[in-house]
Amino acid sequence: MDMQGGFGAGDSTAVQHVRLAGGGVAAPVTPGTAHHRDELLIGEVVDVSGSASRILLDAATIARLSSSGDATVAMAGQVGAQVKVRVGNIWLVASIRDQQLHERGEGLILATIDLLGEGEEEKITGRIHNFRRGVTRYPVPGSPVFAATSADLKQIYAADERAHVEIGTVHPTKDVRGSLYVDAMLGKHFALLGSTGTGKSTSAALILHKICELAPQGHIVMIDPHGEYSAAFKGTGALFDVDNLAMPYWLMNFEEHCEVFVTAEGRDRQADCDVLARCLLQARIKNRLAEGMTKITVDSPIPYLLSDLLSILTNEMGKLDKATSSAPFMRIKGKIEEMRADPRYNFMFSGMLVADTMANFLSKIFRLPSDGRPISIIDVSGVPSDITGVVVAVLSRLTFDYAIWSRGEPQRPILLVCEEAHRYIPSKDIGQGQAVRKILERIAKEGRKYGVSLGLITQRPSDLAEGVLSQCGTIIAMRLNNERDQHFVKAAMPEGARGFIDSIPALRNRECIVCGEGVSIPIRVYLDTLEEEKRPASSDPLFSKLWRETGGEAEIVERVVKRWRSQGR
Repeated sequence: MDMQGGFGAGDSTAVQHVRLAGGGVAAPVTPGTAHHRDELLIGEVVDVSGSASRILLDAATIARLSSSGDATVAMAGQVGAQVKVRVGNIWLVASIRDQQLHERGEGLILATIDLLGEGEEEKITGRIHNFRRGVTRYPVPGSPVFAATSADLKQIYAADERAHVEIGTVHPTKDVRGSLYVDAMLGKHFALLGSTGTGKSTSAALILHKICELAPQGHIVMIDPHGEYSAAFKGTGALFDVDNLAMPYWLMNFEEHCEVFVTAEGRDRQADCDVLARCLLQARIKNRLAEGMTKITVDSPIPYLLSDLLSILTNEMGKLDKATSSAPFMRIKGKIEEMRADPRYNFMFSGMLVADTMANFLSKIFRLPSDGRPISIIDVSGVPSDITGVVVAVLSRLTFDYAIWSRGEPQRPILLVCEEAHRYIPSKDIGQGQAVRKILERIAKEGRKYGVSLGLITQRPSDLAEGVLSQCGTIIAMRLNNERDQHFVKAAMPEGARGFIDSIPALRNRECIVCGEGVSIPIRVYLDTLEEEKRPASSDPLFSKLWRETGGEAEIVERVVKRWRSQGR
């Protein structure tokens, strides 16, 4: 069909209703058959291609429908709205991506649509049912295009019998519920993205609360860098921070040991790592647990005493000939002694942590058994910044290693949720923090084979390592103000969601676009309100209110200085 010509002479009677001089249509347009009495004709298909097609819309009909009592019909023809196209006894559903005025003017609008999926038509009511993603039959140019109604959206977005959680209301309706399919979302990882202040933490808490309600025997590990989530999960989670985490230092593998104990850079770093590898292996072999084990490596999680490691370093240094430098030994010894003496590192390097507590530690962190508290919140805000990356690396690697070594046992899949993910999987692959980057990248690539799911929460998707976002099967995007971040999310989202993506800068707080494996088709959802006691402690300070309050400042400063000096929180 000639695209320039608009509606042509061969149009069906139904479509000719649209093309009135000046466009005005006084009464609801019906395609004439009893089955489609309620359908609203707004245009026709003019151009068909694989993923995107183009339609011609009548501006006057759209203007008339904008006053409809049905919020979905009132949005007909707008960017982001859904339309339906009839092909045989199947309804194709599409989303409008962009619009422009037709060259001929005359109240005609040319729009690009993304085909989302298809559903069968119920013979009696004409409604859509059995909706599924993907398109098996394409429309032909000239096919009439109808506005979707709220009843249609209810059928399209209705969750099927798969396990799902309802998270909010589909835009622009008031009562159509948006759901996430839990198995599909967790099986292929998910990412929650949004600029600061868009309600990202509350949305994460909402989704995790819903999953915990669905699966009270679940196993979720949440790494919380700001101490926000303890308030949200005090009733349903196990809370850990530097006071009660008690993570034994000997659980670190060799690479993590190097990040903590080796301070040298450049050529010296390799020499220090070689010395540490030799001495660390000897220290591990000294433990009686190692007796009878043939394959012990520097990575084996076998307890050893820091005092043993120090005495082995001293012995090895005594064997050196005059020409060999003892500097690597001195550097490593100095660092180990410094960390043992510093109370800030007690949660990891305390002398109390030498016993073999590995089974207990894994049980409490991974909630095995969960005892109705399926989520462990690990607050790393009190961990000294120089080893935060290593702590996160150890927790992430234990999750992955546990999944690998427990194959053959009854499966207990684990969800690892990483807040501020751009800190731990940065796009630059040099410098400190490579251990945590490597393990999280590996979980993103291989975790689902072993039953480890990754949830990434970040406000800077453009700072994430390339490829990690594309490993996330479900993307939940809130408002992103930065253009570079928007571009990254666009690149990671599936083709059919492009129309939705353009609305990311225009989203309200607590509103998000969800696309990928966790939903049947991309949806824009206004998230439910979370009860006060289930919200994270992340509300912004109200300057106008708090700056009117005064009194007691001297005592406040006194108490703060005391806590600061004693490193107590």
